[in-house]
Amino acid sequence: MRHLLFLLMISMSSVVFTRDRPDISALAANELIATGREAVAREDWRKAQIDLLEAVREDPSNADAHNLLAYTYRKQNNPNLVKAFEHYKVALAIDPQHRGAHEYIGEAYLIAGQPKKAQEHLMALEHICGDRQCDEYKDLAQAIAEFQQNSQPWQKP
Repeated sequence: MRHLLFLLMISMSSVVFTRDRPDISALAANELIATGREAVAREDWRKAQIDLLEAVREDPSNADAHNLLAYTYRKQNNPNLVKAFEHYKVALAIDPQHRGAHEYIGEAYLIAGQPKKAQEHLMALEHICGDRQCDEYKDLAQAIAEFQQNSQPWQKP
């Protein structure tokens, strides 16, 4: 009986210890996101993708990791919009209020020639931000305006 009580006490203490520890996967993912951000700042898209793919594996429910990974797919020399849209959509499924993901997926839709989809994300940003003053709203609004200005057919004066 003592042996059984001893084992029960040990098993309970490991449960308590486990609950007191931070989530190792989340910590690892945060470190990988930080190194991914550094690689993005250097425009080292391949290194950023390696770190961010690992961050997504460590913490698949991290919207920031998916958003930043999608950004690297979009910004590389030969954009991979399929992968970019995949990860932006995952980020927004995890966090429908993710302002960065709304801005960046809107910009991706402009690259894909789908300004109406970009406009939908601009409207979402207006709702999320509560006004038109957040940086993400302003940046996407400017990108849409530039797209519309450049895509208008040239007219003879």
